[in-house]
Amino acid sequence: MRRFRWLPLLLCPAVLVACSSTSTQDTPPASPGVTAEAASAAAVCDREPSGPATPPARAVTVDPAVPGDLVAKTRANPPGTTFWLAPGTHSLGADQYAQVTPKDGDTFLGAPGAVLDGRKVNQYAFTGHASGVKIEHLTVQGFVAPHDEGVVNHDSGDGWVVEHNTIQRNAGAALMAGARQQVRGNCLRDNGQYGMNAYKGDGTITGLVVEGNEISGNNTDDWETRSPGCGCTGGVKFWSVNGADIRGNWVHGNHGVGLWADTNNNDFLIEGNLFEANDGPAIEYEISYNATIRNNTLRNNNWADGRKYTDRGDAFPVAAIYISESGGEPRIPARTAKVEIEGNLLENNWSGITLWENADRFCNSPANTSSGTCTLLVPDQARCAQPGIASPPLYSDCRWKTQNVDIHDNRFVLDTKAIGCEVTCGRMGLLSNYGTYPDWSPYKNDVVADAVTSHQNNRWHDNTYLGPWTFMVHDTSNVLDRTAWQAADSKQDMGSVFTRGSG
Repeated sequence: MRRFRWLPLLLCPAVLVACSSTSTQDTPPASPGVTAEAASAAAVCDREPSGPATPPARAVTVDPAVPGDLVAKTRANPPGTTFWLAPGTHSLGADQYAQVTPKDGDTFLGAPGAVLDGRKVNQYAFTGHASGVKIEHLTVQGFVAPHDEGVVNHDSGDGWVVEHNTIQRNAGAALMAGARQQVRGNCLRDNGQYGMNAYKGDGTITGLVVEGNEISGNNTDDWETRSPGCGCTGGVKFWSVNGADIRGNWVHGNHGVGLWADTNNNDFLIEGNLFEANDGPAIEYEISYNATIRNNTLRNNNWADGRKYTDRGDAFPVAAIYISESGGEPRIPARTAKVEIEGNLLENNWSGITLWENADRFCNSPANTSSGTCTLLVPDQARCAQPGIASPPLYSDCRWKTQNVDIHDNRFVLDTKAIGCEVTCGRMGLLSNYGTYPDWSPYKNDVVADAVTSHQNNRWHDNTYLGPWTFMVHDTSNVLDRTAWQAADSKQDMGSVFTRGSG
């Protein structure tokens, strides 16, 4: 959760059954925003379809009784080979860098009961820059990838298909991502940092598909406590991804944010997912562009993080969907030119949707926690300095702006008794801070707060509310009831229906 600096997240409240990292819950019930088919498909942990019981024709059989057999046979065979891992626990060798380096088009199939175990010795399972690799029907566990690194597809090879696997109880991230990667029907659970870290150093991840996965219990190493302010935890983290479809996943019980798109992401479709009992926001979209968030169900998210803010007297409206310095930008090609949040059910989360823009966070500002990064409109951060930044076009283009956000046809349900709070868990937010830093900033005082509130086309309309909702506007000192929220000055939530009560 970023505002002025990174702020720590809490662990999942023990009272929430869905926070269990064993992932043995029954199939989640279907509800508005998640079809029965999507909910059922995503409850895959301990229910993965079995791989082939016998080796396919021309496949190379890998023997679990021979340490390092998979490494040796992958090295010895040509590109495009299919490897069948026989039932049993496979190991890669005694060296921390004993790892599999696939060739282009290789396929790795697990037989029923095939486990690839790093035994807390090996750092990585599958590495290298090969393209078109397939990994299916395997359990991958016990690897010790370093912080911010991943176990499967460690080097972010392109065109990988990772399907019907269980990747669990590893340090770091279960897997990394490359361009055109398809991550389907996997159980990504109980990993030390992330279920997936979608990051590639050259920023060329395009066409990413994350569909029908169960992503649960990740960040077991509690990185926000170990490294306060790192912003490095949760179910999935996306960095500089241009084009992602995230559909039909069950994202639950992660010790941090559920899905977190952070830093120059663009063109996201987040659709038909079920988010439950994540410690932080279900969805965080930060210094990024152009997204559609629709037909999702969000339940019981953000309780730990919200309660932490309240307990320390921080009035900031942490919310289940947190849009931070992100918005629609028509000059950046995408399937939409706005951030559209539509058709979602938000039920008993700690607050609803917050649109935030930090006045002190812009390209080349020391307050930009994504240091060294500039906006997609101004790649050269040296340009965002005085005197040029004080005039168009840099005055506008050096900011990541929360703009063109369209929030409509959502249902917000709040029962404060179920959550265990009286006031602070039922808020929407549209606000900024008072600009103060650095001393050469052209965005001081209320410049950004006025802009994000009244001049950047951020609208709520045609929503349905059940429960005691309030609205924080401009800054944290200004909390409105729904009458003032809909009044002439705000003109928000036109066409919306409000039903007072506990929800």
